[in-house]
Amino acid sequence: MSVPNDLVLRQTTNGVTTLTMNNPRRLNGWTLEMLAELRRAFAEAARDPSTRAVVLTGAGDYYCAGVNLAGSIRLAHPAKLHAFIIESNRTLFEMFLNFPKPIVAAVNGPAIGASVTSATLCNAIITTERATFSTPFSALGVTPEGCSSVVFPRMLGPSAERMLGPEGWKPTGKQAVEIGLALRCVPPADLLDEAHRQARAAIDDGDGRRYPLGMSRQELLEINARESTVLATAFLRPEFLQAQFEFLWRKKKRPLALAFLALAKTQPAWRLLLAPEAR
Repeated sequence: MSVPNDLVLRQTTNGVTTLTMNNPRRLNGWTLEMLAELRRAFAEAARDPSTRAVVLTGAGDYYCAGVNLAGSIRLAHPAKLHAFIIESNRTLFEMFLNFPKPIVAAVNGPAIGASVTSATLCNAIITTERATFSTPFSALGVTPEGCSSVVFPRMLGPSAERMLGPEGWKPTGKQAVEIGLALRCVPPADLLDEAHRQARAAIDDGDGRRYPLGMSRQELLEINARESTVLATAFLRPEFLQAQFEFLWRKKKRPLALAFLALAKTQPAWRLLLAPEAR
């Protein structure tokens, strides 16, 4: 069974529902459409009495290329855009934080940005030798999200700065286990079986929904809300807008690239339209 448009496939076996992000042509990136279907799939799984745990994975070579900014940001009045980014980021991670049943992330290939940080909010990460974990916030000129400003330093120690900072280190699946980011690294052919074993163990042990490092859902919700506001402000700074222009220009998405360039060049003027705390 699948949700509309087959952007997220759903299959339930022995109480475990596998949700597969299914847009490999776009590396399973989180466009507005993908996020809407993913929210619908999570909501259905939460209500479904036959679903007692969820495994989240990706179709094709990638787990998920993260938030597709070109496909998720709609240019608007600066104040409205700032509010939109806050709401979008906050609700994205609340989708994981508010899900009431165990979640296991089965990271089948490269994971980028929000798909990495959201995975750390799950009960466990199972990965393969083909995976990498990239959180290029510093390179993009933005701030950490998905509670990573707090969770990563506590979970990963010195490795957190290597991933979140200027180095932009991308640990492999094996390295992710070594630093405490993932629970287990298995051959690709064994990934879903191992993820299902972990999900069944959570069901059988009665563990329920568990959060990283024994943190509470409320604590993580508050961190997410703070990060979302800081992130929205960073998104509207010239450094980020210029970086988006250069990225989109390389991708030959010229009209959208030029729109970001115009925003970057005129930012000193339109920033006055923002609330003081957002400037």
